[in-house]
Amino acid sequence: MKIIAPVLVLSLFCALAVSADKSEGNKVVPAESEKPLKCLLVTGGCCHDYAFQSKALTLSSSAKADIDWTVVNKGGRGTKAQIDLYDDPKWAEQFDVVVHNECFANTKNPDYIRKIVNGHRGGTPAVVIHCAMHTYRAAEIDDWRRFLGVTSRRHEHQARYPVKTEKADHPIMKGVPVDWVTPKDELYIIEKTWPNTTVLATSKSEKNQKSHPVFWVNEFEGARVFGTTYGHTNDTFSDPVFLDLLTRGILWSAGKL
Repeated sequence: MKIIAPVLVLSLFCALAVSADKSEGNKVVPAESEKPLKCLLVTGGCCHDYAFQSKALTLSSSAKADIDWTVVNKGGRGTKAQIDLYDDPKWAEQFDVVVHNECFANTKNPDYIRKIVNGHRGGTPAVVIHCAMHTYRAAEIDDWRRFLGVTSRRHEHQARYPVKTEKADHPIMKGVPVDWVTPKDELYIIEKTWPNTTVLATSKSEKNQKSHPVFWVNEFEGARVFGTTYGHTNDTFSDPVFLDLLTRGILWSAGKL
């Protein structure tokens, strides 16, 4: 695994990431035995423990599938950033899947945002996690939102939210317990689902009982996208069900599940 920019190794992860469904019966296996998937994780920004989350995702997914990870953690801890990764028009071409887990809500330069989205047009699949949905929310253009498959600009309080599976026959949702309740996390308010979005699971607001998509898939101009609004806390990134969903989403987006 290549790491670009420092990502601190937290020792407690050795137990956590490998413990996620070690048994043979719970393994997530790609459709074919081929060379490793080359996956890029783009992370950084405000409000989350991205060192912990990065280690959780890369260790747990690599224990279940043959994945070669590159991690880019840039942009600091603020809400604005324009990282140099995207200066290369071919920035995404060498990867089988790009995972976006960044949080830059107030970055709104349309030319910069289009450079990111263009990396996925007609090609590289993606997984989008939590604050990726609020990243670029200040932008006037909708390119990023169409890519995500949902529009969200705010969230409700942290709580343990029951998750209702809406598409039990979708391969990503295989094995998700019917009574699964998240660790403490934020419920994002989804203003809009875009036309090519299929909602896989929902959770209800504790304030008004309105249901909001929390897991979904999107088809964006030839690229598969899997998304979740959960992933705020370290507890969520320590949950075997959540980590398994992320791994299955990565494999599905690459056409390997």
